[in-house]
Amino acid sequence: QVQLVESGGGLVQPGGSLRLSCSASGTILSINAMGWYRQAPGKQRELVAAIVNGASTNYADSVKGRFTISRDNAKNTVYLQMNSLKPEDTAVYYCNFNARIRWFERSMDYWGKGTLVTVSS
Repeated sequence: QVQLVESGGGLVQPGGSLRLSCSASGTILSINAMGWYRQAPGKQRELVAAIVNGASTNYADSVKGRFTISRDNAKNTVYLQMNSLKPEDTAVYYCNFNARIRWFERSMDYWGKGTLVTVSS
């Protein structure tokens, strides 16, 4: 079994910063990609940032220049540094790993339960 545990969410003022962390517990054979998604109230879930094994990154246009995704492969952990936060960044943020946990199984997506980020005065 694999379980993703997120931390770092909370209330922050506009212009402030927050750092999200997500660590996978359990045995993982390989990770193809790690990413962060978010779902704002009344909105669809969207990709915020992703990082692949080759360290290439992908960001939503709305967060480019403000958010940075990074990883620690040894810890099976992905981070999201969020700077210059705006009220529209308010959402539940979900961690995602595309990973293979058993050699005889194909890679699959695994999700965290989400952590709430609220940007407000």
